[in-house]
Amino acid sequence: MPCERKPMRYGHSEGHTDVCFDDEGKCIVTCGSDGDVRIWESLDDDDPKSINVGEKVYSAALKNGKLVTAVSNNTVQIHTFPEGDPDGILTRFTTNANHVTFNSSGSRVAVGSSDFIVKIVEVVDSSQQKTLRGHDAPVLSVALDPSDEFLASSSCDGSVTVWSIESQTQVAQWKILQKSSDVSNAKSLCRLAWQPRSGKLLAIPVDLTIQLYDRNTWTHVSTLSDDLITQVVNVVVWSPCGKFLAAGTVGGNLLIWDVEAKLCIERQKHEKGFTVCGMAWHPSGGRIAYTDTEGCLGLLEGVSSSSPSSSSTIQSKATASKETNDYDDLFDEDDDRMLDEGMSDSRSPVKKPIMEDDDDDDDLMPATGRPRNRGSFLDDDDNSQDPGSVKLDGVPEEDGSSAILPAVVPAVSRPVYDGPMPTQPQRAFQPGSTPMHLMHRFMMWNSVGIVRGYNDDQDNAIDVEFHDTAIHHAMHLTNTLGHTMADLSQEAVLLACEGTDELASKIQCLHFSCWDTHKDWIVDLPKGEDVRALCLGQGWAAVATSALMVRLFSIGGVQKEIFSLPGAVVCLAGHGEQLLIVYHRGTGFDGDQALGVQLLQLGRRRRQVMHGEPLPLSRKSYLAWMGFTAEGTPCCIDSEGVVRILNRTLGNTWTPVCNTRESCKSKSDHYWVVGVHENPQQLRCIPCKGSRFPPTLPRPAVAVLPFNLPYCQTTTEKGQMEEQYWRSMLFHNHYGFLSSSGYEIDSEGQSQAEKEQQELLMKMFALSCKLEREFRCVELAEMMTHSVVTLAIRYASRSRRMALAQRLSELALEKANQLQEEEEEEEEPAYQRHTSREYRGSNQMSSRQAQVENGCEEEEEDYPQEEQMDAEESTETRKPSLNPFKKGAKSPERPSPKPVSKEGRVNPFKVSGAGKSSSSPAGQPRTTNVLDSMTMSSRKPTPLGGTSKQGKAPILKPLAPKPKSKTQATLLQMSASKGSSKKLEDSQLEAEKVKPAPAATPPASMENIENRKPKTGFQLWLEENRKSILADNPDFEEMDVIKEGMGRFRTLTAEERLNWTERAKGDSDPKKRKREDEGQADEQMETDEGSAKKKKPLDTSAKLSAFAFNKE
Repeated sequence: MPCERKPMRYGHSEGHTDVCFDDEGKCIVTCGSDGDVRIWESLDDDDPKSINVGEKVYSAALKNGKLVTAVSNNTVQIHTFPEGDPDGILTRFTTNANHVTFNSSGSRVAVGSSDFIVKIVEVVDSSQQKTLRGHDAPVLSVALDPSDEFLASSSCDGSVTVWSIESQTQVAQWKILQKSSDVSNAKSLCRLAWQPRSGKLLAIPVDLTIQLYDRNTWTHVSTLSDDLITQVVNVVVWSPCGKFLAAGTVGGNLLIWDVEAKLCIERQKHEKGFTVCGMAWHPSGGRIAYTDTEGCLGLLEGVSSSSPSSSSTIQSKATASKETNDYDDLFDEDDDRMLDEGMSDSRSPVKKPIMEDDDDDDDLMPATGRPRNRGSFLDDDDNSQDPGSVKLDGVPEEDGSSAILPAVVPAVSRPVYDGPMPTQPQRAFQPGSTPMHLMHRFMMWNSVGIVRGYNDDQDNAIDVEFHDTAIHHAMHLTNTLGHTMADLSQEAVLLACEGTDELASKIQCLHFSCWDTHKDWIVDLPKGEDVRALCLGQGWAAVATSALMVRLFSIGGVQKEIFSLPGAVVCLAGHGEQLLIVYHRGTGFDGDQALGVQLLQLGRRRRQVMHGEPLPLSRKSYLAWMGFTAEGTPCCIDSEGVVRILNRTLGNTWTPVCNTRESCKSKSDHYWVVGVHENPQQLRCIPCKGSRFPPTLPRPAVAVLPFNLPYCQTTTEKGQMEEQYWRSMLFHNHYGFLSSSGYEIDSEGQSQAEKEQQELLMKMFALSCKLEREFRCVELAEMMTHSVVTLAIRYASRSRRMALAQRLSELALEKANQLQEEEEEEEEPAYQRHTSREYRGSNQMSSRQAQVENGCEEEEEDYPQEEQMDAEESTETRKPSLNPFKKGAKSPERPSPKPVSKEGRVNPFKVSGAGKSSSSPAGQPRTTNVLDSMTMSSRKPTPLGGTSKQGKAPILKPLAPKPKSKTQATLLQMSASKGSSKKLEDSQLEAEKVKPAPAATPPASMENIENRKPKTGFQLWLEENRKSILADNPDFEEMDVIKEGMGRFRTLTAEERLNWTERAKGDSDPKKRKREDEGQADEQMETDEGSAKKKKPLDTSAKLSAFAFNKE
C-alpha cells in the first residue's frame, strides 16, 4: 500500500501539537503551544485561518461544528466552527486538561486532566457531567467507545483503565505502561483508540508495540510490531473502515498495519525524525494528517482503506501476471503500481472480482489516483473529490458496491502526470510586519520606528512609536477603517486597507512633518481594486494594487505616475529616491518561487536601474523580507535565512552575505529581520524561539548578527583574509553610489575602509610570498593601489625575490600610466570641487606645485628618456588619493619623495645619510631596472599619505591642515617665489637634503601660486628652534615636532610672540641673504638629524619582514 509523504509545513511554535479533520474532511485543524488553532484548507494553504483560544492549547477535537480545546488556563472551551466564535466554557479543572475527545455522535466530550480526574460532559448541557476518579497520576489520554458504553483512559501511574460510563466504575485495568511523575516526563502520550463502528478492539501503545484488547473479554488478543520501530509508540489511530491501524512513534516513524493479517503494509519516516504527537485519519480513508513536537504539519497521501483480502488478491494476481507476461509489464507497470497503491482502474482484470466479492459494508473505496494538483488534497470541484467520500454522503451503507461504480468511470481517461508540479505563488506581504490574522501584531518595524496593530474585543487601534523621539512623539490612532498595512518614514505614516463589497480600498497618509495644519489625506482606489503592498520614500509614496498597477503619490497627496507590473506584486520597499518592486514573473515549480525585481530611481533623473531581473532565492523557499540597508543598498532574505545584498559593481548581482539559520540553536528557531547596516556591518534582527515572528508583548529584544560571506576554506588564514577583503569591498560599495547620487559621504570612513582593504591585500601578498606563490602575488598586486604596489616591491626585494619585484615594477608602471590617463580625462571644475572638499589650505597646494614643477624641469633638462615617468609623478601628485597605511605625518615604511638628481636615480633601499643621494651600479642591469622602477614608484606615496590624520589634530588646522613637514613647506614656498634657475637648483638640493615626509596636497592652479600666504611668526620661530627640539627628542616625527613647538611657542611672553610675528611680516619677501643663511642652518640641522633618520630604514626592514604595519 505505497503512499506519498508530503513535505512538512510549519504550523505552530515548538511544542506539543494536535490535529484532526472536520466531519467532511475539507479542512485540517491543528493546535499548538502558541495558543492558536489553525484551520488549513489544504497542506499548501499559505494563510490558514487562525483562532487564538489561549496561551497554550494541549488538545483539540472537532465534531458537528463544535471545536473543543483544552487550554492552559485549566479550562475546556468551545468555539464555533469554522467561524471561531467563543461558545462558552465546557468544564474546568484545577490543573491543565491533557486530552479531549468526542464520542461518535458528537453529543459528549471526554476530558482527562493532570489532577487525576476524567470528566464526561454533555455538549448541549455542560452541567450534565460525570466524573471518574481512580487514577493516581495525571491522565494521559481518553477514548470513548463507539457505542458510548465504555471509556478507556491511560495515566502516568502506569495503568490503562476501562470505565463503565453509566455506573462510573472501573471495568478493567492493566498495569502495562511505564510510570512517570507528569505528562511532560512520560515516555509516551499513550493515545488510546477504539476500533470504529463495532468497537470490538481497543488499541493501546505499549513501548515498541501496539497491544489489542478484546471488548467482550477484556483480554489481550494480539500484538502489532515491526522491526522499523526503535523508539516508543506515541499515538495510534484507526482507519474509518476499522481494517487498518496507523501509529506514530517518538522517533518519527509512521506505520500502518493490516489488523486482520497482522501485517505492516506501510512504513514512512518523518523527514526530520521529530516526534509524532498527533495523528488523524481522513474520513474517506485516503489520507493521514500528522503533527510533530516542532509545530509542523505533514500529510500521507494515497493511503488505502480497502479490505485486506482484496489487497492481497490484487498483489498476488499482479505478481502472477508479471511472471507470465514480461511484455505486458512494459505497459502495465503503472497499472500494477496504481493497484498496489489501492488505486482503481477499470482496465484492471481484477477489478470486477473485487467488486463482486467485496460485500463488506464497512469497506470504503480507495482513492482513484493522485490528485492533479498535489498542492491541494481536496478541492471543491467534483472531479477532484475522493470517491471514498462519496459513499458517506447520501448513499446507504448496505449499497456499498453501487456507491463505488459511478466514481470509477471518470478515472479511466484521467492521465497520471509525474513531472514538475507548479508551486503555489506566495501572497503579497509587508516586509517588517507579522501575519494579519493575529489580534496583536506588528504592522511595521523598521529603522525609523514601530507600528503596532490591536484588533480585539476592547480596542481596534494603531500605535506608532519612534526609535528617535526627536523625529516625532508616539501616536495612538483609532483604526476605524480597519487598516491592515502600514509603512513608516521620517516624514509620514502610510496606512491602507482592503476594500469590501460596500467600501472601496483606502490609502491614508499622516504627514506629521507637514508645516501646515492639514497633516493627513485619504485616497479611495477605484471599485474592485485593492491595495496589496505599499511603501514610503523621501517625498513620495507608492502603492501596488490588485490590478497589477503601481500608483505613485507625493508625500502631500498629489497623484503622480501610474505604471503596470508584469505580474502580481509580492512586496514594495523604498529608501530615499529608490523604489524596489518584487513581483511574480511566472510560475515556479517544485517548491521554487519565480520572482522578478525592478529598481527605480525617482529623483530628478528618473530611470529604471533593474528591469525585472529574476530574484535569486534558496531552493524551495519564499521571500521573507525585502528592503534596503541603512545606506541604501537593496537587500533580501528568504525563508531559509539566507541574506543577500545587491552588488552594484558586478552588474547588479546578488551576493549572499549571511545565513541566519547558522546562528539558530533549534531547527524551529528563526530570526525576524528589522534592519541591515553596512557600516558598521550589522544584521539587526529579533530571535524567535519556535516561531518565525515575535509576539508584541513582551517587547522583543533586538539582536545583532555579523555578516559572513560563504567563501571556501574560511578556517584557513588565506580563506579568512579573502572573505574579509571581499566583504569589505562589497559593504563599502555604497560610498561610490552615494557620491554619484550627490550625497555627502563620510570621507574618514571611506579612507578607513580603503586602508583596511589594502592591509588585507598586503597580508595576503606576504602569505603568498611565504608559500612561494609568486604568480598569485602578482594577481594580488593587480588589485592594489599604486602606493601599496610600491610597498609590495620593497617586500619582494627584501625577500630576495627579484623576479617578482621585476614584474611588480612593470605593474607599477602600468598603474601609473593608467592613473595619468584617468587624470587627463578629468574635467577642471570637477577637479576643483574635489580639491576644495578633500584638501584645505592654499599654502600647501602652492608648495606642492612648486616642488612638482621644480622636479619636472630638472628631469626634462638632463633626462629626456625619463620625461614620461616625471609626468606620471606630476599626475600622481595631483591625484587626491589616499595611502591607507599612513598613520602619522611621516611613515618610515615609504621611500621618501626625492626628485631625481643628475648623478643618477636613487636607491631607496640603501642605508645612507639623509641628505646623500646614491647611484645604482651600472653592472647589475636586472637589479638596476627593478630599483629604477621602484624609485619612480617611490614618489607615488607623496600624494597618498596626508589625509589619514586629517581631522585627528584639529588644533593644528590653521597652521598645518595636513600632516606635513613645515621645513619642506617653508623651503618650497621660498623657492617658488624665485624665478632664477639658481634658486630652482637650490630648492632642489634642499628638498633632497631635508627628505621631508610626503603629504597628499594636490597642486593648486596657477593663480594660487601667485597668492601664497606669508609665513607666520610660529613658522619662523619653529625653523630656528627645530634643532633644539630634535636634540631633546631625537625620535620625534614631524607632527610631534610641530606639537612640541606649539607648546613651547605658547610659553613665550606676548611681547616675544609679537616680535616673531613682526619679523615674519618683514620677511614675507625673502631676501637672498636670508635664503642662504637658512640653507646653511637647515643643512647643519639635517647633519645633526641624519643619525636618527639613518636608523629608521633598519627598523622598518625588521618590521616589514615580519609584516607588521607601523602604527606610530
